[in-house]
Amino acid sequence: MRKILIFSICILLLGFCGCQNAAPQQEIQATEPPETAETVKETEEEKDMQLYLRIKDTEVQVSWEDNETVDALKKLAGEGELTVELSMYGGFEQVGPLGTSLPHKDAQTTTASGDIVLYSGNQIVVFYGPNAWAYTRIGHITDKTPSEMTELLSKGDVSVTFYCAE
Repeated sequence: MRKILIFSICILLLGFCGCQNAAPQQEIQATEPPETAETVKETEEEKDMQLYLRIKDTEVQVSWEDNETVDALKKLAGEGELTVELSMYGGFEQVGPLGTSLPHKDAQTTTASGDIVLYSGNQIVVFYGPNAWAYTRIGHITDKTPSEMTELLSKGDVSVTFYCAE
């Protein structure tokens, strides 16, 4: 009788232990906050904002890419002018640190004069000559010839300013 009692107690204890581990675990999922009228308004205002570029004191026309990099750059410039100091590099480009990282999808690219790209997620590059490397395209300056780009960019370091306006 004693053996049966000890055996029964052991079975009960094993049953209790098994029940604790068999309880279904809740999955915790991150949820995005619901859109409010204010966040919808901010998104619409961002879409209405136009991104512009100035090199030194020269306003240039840019055909911007439609990608998340440009969207993030537009958001930064929408908070106030964003000036990047560029340095000459390789005799065909100006490059400078953005000061933050942007979303990027670098792909092997052959650039041309007037191309604007993001390098390594945090460097702005403006070309006045061709190059081939892995970049994320941002845009292309459309109102300057290759010789005008060379004149604008090949005579020392320059600053570029991104800004938004409606």
